[in-house]
Amino acid sequence: MKEGDYTAKANIFKVLSDKQRRDILVMLKDERLNAGEIAEKLGISPAALSYHLKLLKEADLVMEYKEKNFIYYEINTTVFQELVMWISQFKGE
Repeated sequence: MKEGDYTAKANIFKVLSDKQRRDILVMLKDERLNAGEIAEKLGISPAALSYHLKLLKEADLVMEYKEKNFIYYEINTTVFQELVMWISQFKGE
């Protein structure tokens, strides 16, 4: 594994260390949501949500899609699949 791969995974774990970001991912597990819906469900300000979404996007854990006047967010399952495969190498036989 290249050094860049370790850096990317370390960043993912750092992003996942925050409870509110994990809560956002759980919310997005079943459906796309826009920022207003996420902020309302979490009970946080738009500015705080913007910060969390920025970090989640930088770690490639969420993707955004524009529809009409809204931006919707959803989980990037590819990154989670790669992470699960990487972690599975440590399980015993």
